[in-house]
Amino acid sequence: MVTAADIVRLDASAVRASVQVVSRARPADLARSTPCADWTLADLLAHDVSMWGYIVLTALVEQPVRTQAALAQAIHADKSRIISVLDELQERGLIQRQPDEADRRVHLLSLTPAGDQLRRSVEAGIRSREEQVLAALPPADREAFLRSLKFLYNGRDEIIGG
Repeated sequence: MVTAADIVRLDASAVRASVQVVSRARPADLARSTPCADWTLADLLAHDVSMWGYIVLTALVEQPVRTQAALAQAIHADKSRIISVLDELQERGLIQRQPDEADRRVHLLSLTPAGDQLRRSVEAGIRSREEQVLAALPPADREAFLRSLKFLYNGRDEIIGG
């Protein structure tokens, strides 16, 4: 079984897939250690960012200004669950939260240059480790493997009835 940690970062479009898998994974699945999970965790720890922090930074690249509610929905997280993550990212100068001029009860989120630099650095580390792992496969097998993972992810709702 492919766990959330196994597909943390296969390509740029896989972040959303990873977020959805992580948000749906059972604690027992996430607790199981795999080399891929250990490598991803090492990259996150080296940059002092949590998985949820990295997910938020990546989501803000895809859509630079979001409300907290829209962000929570996009990353499949409860609004109240991400508040502490947003607080930490803001305190570190990685994101900005500003009241929406149209509705001051709403906060708009955006990525700072420091946040984007951190995200890029974590992503580069993860991609480098992926390259090391995937290099064991011949190029044709590698392409087929990645294509198969994407196919399974994109069809997951039909496959598992979700």
